[in-house]
Amino acid sequence: MATVTGGWSVASAGEEPPAPEGNTRSSRLAVGDSHTCALLAAGTVKCWGRNASGQLGNNTTTSSLTPVTVSGLSNATAITAGSAHSCALLSTGTVKCWGWNFEGQLGNGTKTNSDTPVAVSGLTNVVAITGGFWHSCALLAAGTVRCWGRNGEGELGNGTSGPGVSTPVTVSGLSDVKAISAGFGHSCALSAAGTVKCWGFNSAGQLGNGTTTNALTPVSVSGLIKAASITAGGFIRVR
Repeated sequence: MATVTGGWSVASAGEEPPAPEGNTRSSRLAVGDSHTCALLAAGTVKCWGRNASGQLGNNTTTSSLTPVTVSGLSNATAITAGSAHSCALLSTGTVKCWGWNFEGQLGNGTKTNSDTPVAVSGLTNVVAITGGFWHSCALLAAGTVRCWGRNGEGELGNGTSGPGVSTPVTVSGLSDVKAISAGFGHSCALSAAGTVKCWGFNSAGQLGNGTTTNALTPVSVSGLIKAASITAGGFIRVR
């Protein structure tokens, strides 16, 4: 079973939710910057909080103090939330996202916000998802990882940096990943062997490789063996 926790997600995993209990029980939570989403046992999703960018996914941009149903989702198995966007992994192994999209973090080939779920382009056989602040990543069944969205600090891990990328790109050099986690501007992957590699923003040493230099491709976290799970956090600039 693949395990994933994102810097903005309390729990997201590529697995079937528990059996329904009146179809109202929450089986997973995802926490964004100013919004929260819950995956219900029936495979539907409800969100609440700020909605200026459509991050609640209910075809409005009106904030809500109580949960509202995300439009058009009935077979979700996992959820994750970024700063102002959210994504759902479907039972088909595909992914849909909604909300803020100025860096391409919805992955649908545009940089236009969407207040309803849109399909991430070209993704199949996905087993886990994680949302960073302005980027998103997916773990594929083959053990590889693909990311999309902001790439100013190399958070997509494909050897480049620059403007946001609105469709998934393959993270370089990963082949045996069993878990992923995305933070503010960096991401990490846990291998089947229990080692960890990270990439992206590294101004505070968040990549764990003994430097404060950003990495455009995954670098090994120093001295870690037999790791069982990972999580990536945010970033606060102290002045």
